[in-house]
Amino acid sequence: MFATYLIGLREGLEATLVVSILVAFLVKSQRRDRLPQVWLGVGLAVALSVVFGSLIQYTSTSLLRTSESREFFEAVTSVAAVVFVTWMIFWMRRAARSIAGELRGKLTEALAVGSLAVAGMAFLAVVREGLETALIFYAAAESAAGGTGANPLLALIGGIVTAVAIGFLLYRSALKINLSRFFTWTGALLILVAAGILKYGVHDFQEAGVLPGLNDLAFDISATLDPNTWYGALLAGMFNITAAPTVLELVAWVAYAVPVLVLFLRRPGTPARPAPAATAPAPADVAAVPSARA
Repeated sequence: MFATYLIGLREGLEATLVVSILVAFLVKSQRRDRLPQVWLGVGLAVALSVVFGSLIQYTSTSLLRTSESREFFEAVTSVAAVVFVTWMIFWMRRAARSIAGELRGKLTEALAVGSLAVAGMAFLAVVREGLETALIFYAAAESAAGGTGANPLLALIGGIVTAVAIGFLLYRSALKINLSRFFTWTGALLILVAAGILKYGVHDFQEAGVLPGLNDLAFDISATLDPNTWYGALLAGMFNITAAPTVLELVAWVAYAVPVLVLFLRRPGTPARPAPAATAPAPADVAAVPSARA
């Protein structure tokens, strides 16, 4: 449940921040008349995400008749979810400083076109997060508990509700948090969650007969790591760490988690400062530079 709660919190907060930037820009620009179009775009994005998630679940439970085809489908969705998680956390780290300016620029262009463009811009800004959430949630729920029960869905909704509450408080300036640190810690945890999803995908490929080694166990510590204990259930549900993984499962988990964590947590080098100019710029050169307050 914590893994799906974390997914809802992380993705939900990203989407909430995007919506907050759009709303704040319209309010400050005295364009409140365009707020209904923004909410229309957001609502359509949420609806499409729900339909997409339902379609994935329906495909797995109703359209696929054999166990091998279901295992293969779950394996493919698991790998796709890992790709999206990895892309999302690195994209957010790179684009965090410029996303507000880019959204304001796109919204300015949409305002010049018309109300339909505003709704479309809001839709596109949110739908990516929604589709990612649906895919990652399905893969995480399957890897954690075989997709059974309503607990993963309730945890996801709880994470989204928490994200919306945090985003609203940030918008109202009633709460201040270090978003850079927040996204760093949640990103690191999501990498471990993604490693568990990849491990589950490899196991599904083995059960579908695509990959060999289903009975080749790397180790068996069932006597020490009892899956029925609270800590065994936590490790299995959160990171898919099990007592008897196959060799390929273990290799996939380590081969993904270690290098991706290192790359994500590594601080980029500080660019070298340019050498100071020998002479002051001419007045004409200074006038050519636009003022930051313009």
